[in-house]
Amino acid sequence: MALTRSFKDTVQARVARDPAFKQALLTEGVAALLEGDVETGKAVLRDYINATVGFESLSAATGAPAKSLMRMFGPRGNPTASNLFSVIGCLQRESGVTLKVRAA
Repeated sequence: MALTRSFKDTVQARVARDPAFKQALLTEGVAALLEGDVETGKAVLRDYINATVGFESLSAATGAPAKSLMRMFGPRGNPTASNLFSVIGCLQRESGVTLKVRAA
């Protein structure tokens, strides 16, 4: 059987070499949340956090404990709006991407 890279390693490598992919991952995570697909949005943002800032750095930036942030973006997590928007704000600052919402 051939050895394969884990999904996490694959995402991290792609984010490191492809700024457009990094931006798209953040954008798609937030878009999924706005469209009401909370589970997908949390999963994509969790992958984005793991591939970029990490939960420890995010904890320092938001003031929320790293373990709470990990649970928040886990399958059974239920982030408050305040925590969610705090995290999204930190991720935007870290990435240099400013997300805007428009009515369609």
